[in-house]
Amino acid sequence: MEIVEKIKAYKSIDNQSEIQKICLDKLQLSPLPNPKSEQWRLSNKSKFSNFLDYSVNEKDLNFDAPFPNTSQSIIRLVIGDNFPINLIEENYSITQLSEDKLVKYIKGQISCFDHNENWSDLLNLSLNCSKNTLGLKISGSKIPPIEIFSNASSNSLNAKTLIIFLEKNCEIDLLQVNLGKDNSSLSQSTFLCLEENSSLNHGVVSYGENKSNLLNSLNVIQQKNSEYNLGSLHFKFNYARFEIRIKQSEGNAKTNIKGMQITKKDEQISTYTKIDFDGPNGFLDQINKSLADDKSHAIFEGSIIVPKIAQKTDASQLSRNLLLSNFAQIDTKPQLEIIADDVKCKHGATISQLNEEELFYMRTRGITLTEASKLQLSSYFQEIISFIPVSKDRWDLLDKLLNEN
Repeated sequence: MEIVEKIKAYKSIDNQSEIQKICLDKLQLSPLPNPKSEQWRLSNKSKFSNFLDYSVNEKDLNFDAPFPNTSQSIIRLVIGDNFPINLIEENYSITQLSEDKLVKYIKGQISCFDHNENWSDLLNLSLNCSKNTLGLKISGSKIPPIEIFSNASSNSLNAKTLIIFLEKNCEIDLLQVNLGKDNSSLSQSTFLCLEENSSLNHGVVSYGENKSNLLNSLNVIQQKNSEYNLGSLHFKFNYARFEIRIKQSEGNAKTNIKGMQITKKDEQISTYTKIDFDGPNGFLDQINKSLADDKSHAIFEGSIIVPKIAQKTDASQLSRNLLLSNFAQIDTKPQLEIIADDVKCKHGATISQLNEEELFYMRTRGITLTEASKLQLSSYFQEIISFIPVSKDRWDLLDKLLNEN
């Protein structure tokens, strides 16, 4: 059954919201992503079809995080919890957007969507209901770190949407956690708007369990003099896809991205990024890492778009990849599209294995092969993990990853 028919089957026309109807009409034009497009050509068709096999669950879920409990110095929110958010302190405020404002914003975004490029967002919004959409307006300084969780329950498909507006001169640390239970699918769409002089340190940690799937899209708009730092980690999903779209709407903004996906068994996890510079003096420093073991498949495709208006752009994109098995597969494709003539842009990719000479040296010092491998992996992981805004004593992601591999 086509995806549009599946959605209609679960929700009658009378019960569909205006947003859902608009998205369904757009999906009707392109019921499934075009496998000939660059964004979808490497996606495993059978694994992707499994994403759509579960019935949609929009009920409140029992939240059971495999990560530490919150502390008094951290604000933790769970998308789907039905309680008003109105945190107004002396130095900052975090308020929930009204449904009218959310609908207006989402309709504006949909009007600009491309069927292939934004297919995941169209799917998310066609499945989502208002209680699984969280919209926040954040202003001020000295804001406590914020953690926002999205989770999928077993044997179901859950759709969550997060929209955040950062007002001028706002600085925050935001950790976003996506959790997939056994035999589940999670659709997560995030929209971030950074106003002038705002700064966001954003971490995305996506952690699945047996036969869990994830479609995770991130859409960021930066106004001038804003700074956006993203550290991301995706692992333990049967099928996962992370789409990053960032637009520096006026130039004069800074973007730093460090991300990693880790695959084992027969998993497929991919990252797709598109960075648009729509003004001069933009900056980008991006590193993406993939680690593939067993018979798994890791994918990275990144594009940097520098039109004529984006003079003085300084952009770097590097893909560094590690193969741990002769049967694993890594595809990587960093790319530049430059029209401006006064820029400083570079890109590159490497694929390697664990360093045999280093392993041999450590083994001559009495270190076992397993421990020597962990030491090398620790160095490989640390660059990304240190960029994710999390507390080591509470999370210790490095220990979790080393125990998984």
